[in-house]
Amino acid sequence: MSEIITELPEQPIITPSGHWIRVLSYNIQVGISTGHYRHYVTNSWKHVLPYRNRKINLQSIGNFISDFDLVGLQEVDAGSLRTGFLNQTQFLASVAEFPHWHQKTNRNLGKIAKHSMGLLSRFPASLARHHRLPSRIPGRGALEVHIGHGENPLVIILLHLSLSKKARMDQLEYIAGVVSTHKHVVVMGDMNCPPDSDELCLLVEQTGLREPLHYEHTYPSWNPSSSFDHIFVTPTLEVREIKVYRRFFSDHLPVCAQIRIPDDVGLI
Repeated sequence: MSEIITELPEQPIITPSGHWIRVLSYNIQVGISTGHYRHYVTNSWKHVLPYRNRKINLQSIGNFISDFDLVGLQEVDAGSLRTGFLNQTQFLASVAEFPHWHQKTNRNLGKIAKHSMGLLSRFPASLARHHRLPSRIPGRGALEVHIGHGENPLVIILLHLSLSKKARMDQLEYIAGVVSTHKHVVVMGDMNCPPDSDELCLLVEQTGLREPLHYEHTYPSWNPSSSFDHIFVTPTLEVREIKVYRRFFSDHLPVCAQIRIPDDVGLI
């Protein structure tokens, strides 16, 4: 699989007291709020065409995520017809006053749609890397961002996996190889499978990652019955709290982990 690496200039980093940060993963469904299964039909046009209330909903999402330190967003649009050519990652970074943001467009349909994921951060990154994940249908990727300037940076890997189990197995086997080359890693996103699935068990077995939560359901947001949204960490990262928030701006609920950053990450 291919990757694109961006080396970023070194910048001073200011950290929260005690090196505890709040990390959030949120599939925002391109800014579409959903309250019933029938809305997938009645609101299907909103995935193609612009509508006025999308920006209002995005503003609400931006107000909510402003309390966090790192926010991984799935199902954002990088600026196309359906969003009024608004780059949603950039817009949310502005609303929530995040000084740093990164994005990866996984499926670029030109003016029609730009399916992307984004990472918002209170801290500058030293490196950003894009991965194209294996899939029979092209358009799945991972965003890898390094934070800190020590020998062992904090590595954030943001994912939105395929609907097919076979594709997810291949994708997580690939990600396991990436995780294994780093000491302090957070893997988060919409995995489209529960924590006891064969795919996520494979990831844990091959990397030693652990999920501090979490069998709380995150999908669908109006009546959660499946746990699809996850945050995994390496054993080097202490987790103090995991929380799923009852916010109804999307068809998924956001999940947060409060994580202590080791000194060797180089955040100070």
